[in-house]
Amino acid sequence: MEGIERGNQIESKSETTPVKKKRRTRKVRKYPTCSFEDALALAKAIQKNSGNQKIRRITLFDLISKASESGPSRTWVTNAAKYGLISGSSSSEFLQLTDLGHKVTSDDFSEYEKAKAAISLAVLDVETFNYLYEHFKGNKLPQHAVLIDALEDQEVDSEDRAAVVDTFIVNIEQVGLLKTLSGAQRLIEVDHALEGLSTDGAIQRSTSLPAATGQDYSGIITSGNSYYDSVCFYVTPIGEDGSEQRKHSDLFLGSIIEPAIEQLGLKVVRADGIETPGLITNQVIEYILNARLVVVDLSFSNPNVFYELALRHAARLPTVQVIRKGDKIPFDISQFRTLVLDCTDIYSLVPMLETYKAEVATAARKSIEDCDSLDNPLTSVYPNLRLTK
Repeated sequence: MEGIERGNQIESKSETTPVKKKRRTRKVRKYPTCSFEDALALAKAIQKNSGNQKIRRITLFDLISKASESGPSRTWVTNAAKYGLISGSSSSEFLQLTDLGHKVTSDDFSEYEKAKAAISLAVLDVETFNYLYEHFKGNKLPQHAVLIDALEDQEVDSEDRAAVVDTFIVNIEQVGLLKTLSGAQRLIEVDHALEGLSTDGAIQRSTSLPAATGQDYSGIITSGNSYYDSVCFYVTPIGEDGSEQRKHSDLFLGSIIEPAIEQLGLKVVRADGIETPGLITNQVIEYILNARLVVVDLSFSNPNVFYELALRHAARLPTVQVIRKGDKIPFDISQFRTLVLDCTDIYSLVPMLETYKAEVATAARKSIEDCDSLDNPLTSVYPNLRLTK
């Protein structure tokens, strides 16, 4: 009886002892989650405001009109540090450019030195990107799925692999390690990429990468509708059947936009693909103001497209702008990022398809995940402008 009683006592005690819950651990990624160009914008802001000297993190973000403690700002700092552009973290009191970060953002170095530093920071010094580069160097750019499979043995979460591949492709294209040779995009040697660049003194021009500017926004409007939250609306000049505009729109939709966006789990819808009955103008506006993402094709300078883009800008929702090479971007939006896609002929387009898809997917991810950091003509002038329903 005594043994039974003891057993019961022990059992009773175990029943009343609270079970400790396992603490949730934050996922730590060794690789950046944005393109080198996006991270470089923060380094350029440091260069502009403090040169090669350290600067208080809070002061820096105040100077560029962003909230230092916001999620996007902290992620921005983390990514810049992962690229080796800066020393310091999202919780550091001070931030400072590294030697390579200073070199790539300063005009005191030659074109050759800046390009070499950019290659190191964007690709060679990032373990995951360097692995892909060394694995495929000297060959044609593989299909997206092949690059994803190559990460199988790397410490990259399966759900992150598509984004990592997109970022890798964008980076090697931006720093000159991806070139079109003999009708195909190829990963070239570093020495090849640096050939012909000036080694004489400081360069007299700035890079084409944008400086860090913008406003701190108060939030993102969401549709509150599960259907729209899974939709990317494609705003484009459609034209009549058989017209140049229709052929262009079909080509961009089927070969670039859909393959790029569908990997994000979104369904791409164009105005002529809206299935529900109703007045088309009203339906288009519903999609513009509610879709999770909108991709706007500025080709052909179509006035309806610009009207719809203005509505999306007013809503301050995730937007990606694209345009075919050769068409002029209007002045009012020329200061804001637009992806230029060369479809001059089949020989220009086909070799670049994988790169264009990666650029669109990368821009879409950034727009969705960090919408507050993206400026447009309306929010630049009226940062507190909001639409209400």
